[in-house]
Amino acid sequence: MNEQLFNLSSSPHIRSKLTTGNVMCDVVLALMPATVLGIYHYGLHAFLVIAVAILSAVITEFVFDYIAQKKNTVKDGSAVVTGLLLALSLPPSVPLYIPYLGGLFAILFVKCFFGGLGKNFMNPAVTARCFLLISFGSTMTNYAVDGMSGATPLADLKAGAAIDVARLYLGDAPGVIGSSAVALLIGGLFLWVVGGITLEIPVSCIVAFTAFMAIFGGHGLDPAFLFAHICGGGVLMGAFFMATDPVTSPVTSRGQILFGAAIGILAGLFRAFGSAADSFSYAIILANILVPFIDKLPIPKPLGYKESENEPRQFPKAAVNLTAITLIAGLALSSVYIVTKDKIEEQKMAANAASYQEVCPEAESFAYDDTVTAAVDALEGNPYNQEKYGRTYIKEAVVGMASDGSVAGYVLSVTSSDGYDGDVTISVGLSTDGTVNGIAFTELHETAGMGMLCGEDAFKSQFSGVNTDSFILNKAGGSTAENEIDSVSGASTTSGAVVNAVNTALDFYAENLK
Repeated sequence: MNEQLFNLSSSPHIRSKLTTGNVMCDVVLALMPATVLGIYHYGLHAFLVIAVAILSAVITEFVFDYIAQKKNTVKDGSAVVTGLLLALSLPPSVPLYIPYLGGLFAILFVKCFFGGLGKNFMNPAVTARCFLLISFGSTMTNYAVDGMSGATPLADLKAGAAIDVARLYLGDAPGVIGSSAVALLIGGLFLWVVGGITLEIPVSCIVAFTAFMAIFGGHGLDPAFLFAHICGGGVLMGAFFMATDPVTSPVTSRGQILFGAAIGILAGLFRAFGSAADSFSYAIILANILVPFIDKLPIPKPLGYKESENEPRQFPKAAVNLTAITLIAGLALSSVYIVTKDKIEEQKMAANAASYQEVCPEAESFAYDDTVTAAVDALEGNPYNQEKYGRTYIKEAVVGMASDGSVAGYVLSVTSSDGYDGDVTISVGLSTDGTVNGIAFTELHETAGMGMLCGEDAFKSQFSGVNTDSFILNKAGGSTAENEIDSVSGASTTSGAVVNAVNTALDFYAENLK
């Protein structure tokens, strides 16, 4: 007789051949279309980001298991999935320490410290992404590729600009590595076919989000508007791959529908009324906190059941504690912001005044001119000739007045959002004939020893005393022409942002002051 017919075990009796490893393998296969397209569109650095995130997650779990003398759980594949999901939700040009820290945080703090797989209360990948967004905001929102920066389609859409929905659908627009909507749809449907997920969460999530944006998005049932929001900002990745995590989502079908709808409404609320277009990650982790409450709502009572007065009530203490901690932390951060807001504004004003005096030393005072101010206001906070100068914004324009009441020059405060590590804001001083008196930085947060060198005189002095219509960045160095600016070695992105900011000031001068 075949010995395989006998299977002696104690209850519960497991009859399924499905394992955690098989499930994770299906998820990895489902993510392959988005991964391949991401590497194809964004190149070698995107591949390195993916590799570092996966290695960081796997090594962190292995080391923790070894130190804690626990069974090695790397072979179940969950760390690989966490690293891959995290990497696909990152911009393609982030420094490699970003995916490394994200993988470490996801596995160590969100998963291992809570007991390992099956015991974490938030999705590790999406929580790590939120951690990185909070800790490295400017780096995590810099979508430059090969030194070319550009706003994401959702940022353009929020600003009222027209976008190419086809590029968004194919993943060929500025965004995260796994931004291809068609690839994520293919992967999500594959997971559903093989039984890795059910459709309650993704369908309810997308429907609730779409309905919210149709009602409060300001464009009604405009198909192009709604389709762009669904395809961008992590909606499909979140709905199919992160919200459906069986560990951090409800167990019942009705609970999953409620959970998905909560994510969709929260995401729509953040998208329509928040300052950041990409906020789906925060919606998911907030909904994760609600799961213990949601799990208790759809549980039916047996027919004829009456609750005894002496029967102890189950109280979701852990969920309440987590919610309270979140609220207290939020209130504490808000209080700190309110207390320090005025002081920060005073320091900014003082820094601006000092920079104005630095670049226009002949001026005894500075005044606003109604015509010039009207020209700045007419820009309505939009980029100044984005096709030519990138994402540059004129914040302020003032007139420098000499002691005898004559015009000594002009100062323009210009911000470029195309810096390597966020915004670069400079004050550009111009004489009455358009000669650049000098530039001074009021905001510069670039890499030490590289982009920060743009704030030193060796770079800044190249602009001083030059009368030109525009400057040209020379990445090779050794410039001989007066209007050529030698790039700081290893910081061409920052150097280019500064040159674009100065050229924006010169263009504005020619159009409105000359």
